[in-house]
Amino acid sequence: MGTRMKLNPVELKRQDLVRRLQMSTAEIGLTVRTTNCLDEQGISTVEDLLRCRRADLLAIANFGEKTLEEVYGALERLGFFRADRRPEDWSEIKSELSEESLSDATPPFLEEAE
Repeated sequence: MGTRMKLNPVELKRQDLVRRLQMSTAEIGLTVRTTNCLDEQGISTVEDLLRCRRADLLAIANFGEKTLEEVYGALERLGFFRADRRPEDWSEIKSELSEESLSDATPPFLEEAE
């Protein structure tokens, strides 16, 4: 029997982030209607969704403020927050997920257009 090597906590968090980014929009608790609207625009994963700006989403046919709030709620349950709604311990979380460890991944929050 070999010994098990513990994974680095930063690597575990990176793996978890990659897993969440690769989830399909159908897996994150959105209604079928919302998922269909997103799929029609080629938005099929959480990462695709995070790359969209508010205006991009609202430009989708049959996609209004209520649907946008549904999407934001689903993303927040996964740990992705808009800049104005980040949890109080956000700076602590962000420092744990150093930019080096996430260099090829989308940042763990949803940025609004400035």
